[in-house]
Amino acid sequence: MYDVKIPVLIVGGGPVGLSTALFSGRRGVRTMLLEKRDSTSMLPRAPGLQARTMELFRAAGLGKDIRALEMGDSHAYFEGGIIKVETFADIDNAELLESPSLDGETVSPERVMGCGQDRYEKVLVAKAKEYGADVRFNTKLISFEQDADGVTAVAEEGGTGKRFTIRADYLVGADGAGSRIREALGVKRVGRGTVFNALSIYFRAPELETLLKDTKFILCYASAGGTLMGLSRLHGCDPWLAAPIYYPEKGEKPEDYTDERCIEIVRRASGKDIDVEIMDKVPWQGAQLVSETFRAGRVFLAGDAAHVHPPAGGFGANTGIHDAHNLSWKLAAVQHGWGTEALLDTYDAERRPLGTAMSEQALVRNRIRHGYSTEQDRADFVDDVIITLGYRYRSTSIIGAEGAKVLTPDLELTGEPGTRAPHVWLKRGDETISTIDLFWDSFVLLTGPEGSAWAQAAAPLAEKLGIPLRTHTIGKGDELTPTDRDWAEVYGIGAGGAVLVRPDAFVSWRSEGGAGDPQSVLADVLARASGVETAAVTAP
Repeated sequence: MYDVKIPVLIVGGGPVGLSTALFSGRRGVRTMLLEKRDSTSMLPRAPGLQARTMELFRAAGLGKDIRALEMGDSHAYFEGGIIKVETFADIDNAELLESPSLDGETVSPERVMGCGQDRYEKVLVAKAKEYGADVRFNTKLISFEQDADGVTAVAEEGGTGKRFTIRADYLVGADGAGSRIREALGVKRVGRGTVFNALSIYFRAPELETLLKDTKFILCYASAGGTLMGLSRLHGCDPWLAAPIYYPEKGEKPEDYTDERCIEIVRRASGKDIDVEIMDKVPWQGAQLVSETFRAGRVFLAGDAAHVHPPAGGFGANTGIHDAHNLSWKLAAVQHGWGTEALLDTYDAERRPLGTAMSEQALVRNRIRHGYSTEQDRADFVDDVIITLGYRYRSTSIIGAEGAKVLTPDLELTGEPGTRAPHVWLKRGDETISTIDLFWDSFVLLTGPEGSAWAQAAAPLAEKLGIPLRTHTIGKGDELTPTDRDWAEVYGIGAGGAVLVRPDAFVSWRSEGGAGDPQSVLADVLARASGVETAAVTAP
């Protein structure tokens, strides 16, 4: 009846769709990915990979492969921040607009890095295939419909025009800002809409490096001639990327930007009559729109299909990759028989508020960089490291979380439920690892040296519920020994306490000390964390 039967069908072969296939395959879930383009991206877009994104790639087994793509040490460019000049020739008088904090030795085992998606997408494809994904380029989705048991889709091969049917348990729409899947579902978006229009100009200009005097920056804005143009360092200089703003309300349109005009724009921003070769031009919109739901039955939206915002902050692709990670472990839980529909519902509950908060922060940065921010904007500004590593989840899978804010003014990775588990360096035999390395394919219960009752109660409960669970005792003389900090203090527990961490490294529950009946407590905690509606005991 169907040409292909697959657990998860993914539409869209950018960083988000490829990451969904990669993370799912790493967890033993077969996927098929459809991408209408002939190949991976040929342009160095989305070049800033956050520390959290690198953690996810590290956990998925390709951290070293991605890090190998780095050209030199790109970290210095992040330290240079966001600057503004009249022309690039005036680089000595640059004004510092933002100096974001992005990572740190006590925050993450990883660091940010610069690398365009034209390079890292190739690694994602190779690894996704290695983990069993059926990746099909030059293939587009024609239609789909869902019922109570799954999704039936029709796809077409671009080269032959041949159509085939696919039956999947679930469909993931990672097909970008103009998502046909979102439109077919009738899911509306809310937000401020289009904020500005820009044109990405990819060009070569050998003399520009001399003008910039090896100045380190993430992004440099030039305001010469009244046209604000941003120049990205993270893409490298072969080609450079510049993004001037244009105004449709003044009758301007992308077709007006001929190669000759683009060359003139680059020269004016440079302040010198340098040689410029235009490689490509891509128009785009800086918009702020968030889908009213990220889940409609058996169909999920991720990345730009779910939320779009101005690129200020570089949150776009990274946030989408984090969407993919959050969704993939939950889909894997269902496919492996221990997750529930209630667990799948937490994808929307957790990622949609975050998508909204991040898009608002992108708007704040956009106003600051374009010179029309208010005192309220500056008050609302949240540092990048909080947005990328310090965000908080609130859902039925999180027990004992306090407060409703997704983003807080300060970075607080203290083991509180709903936050990413703190990073502490550990010794395991002769190996040095991070606590972050403990989390991937199962729940993990961490206990102090006097928390054996928690561990003894957890194993039979997890087996009864069918939930994958590992327990670790951390302390001097135990299997895992902290090397830099007191892990229990960092995680907010005493020697007899325990912390339950989800497969995505987010804390689901913790107890500062022991309990009179750890079995009853954990029965409720494990059931709620995995979406099983059984236990009724209230967690402490």
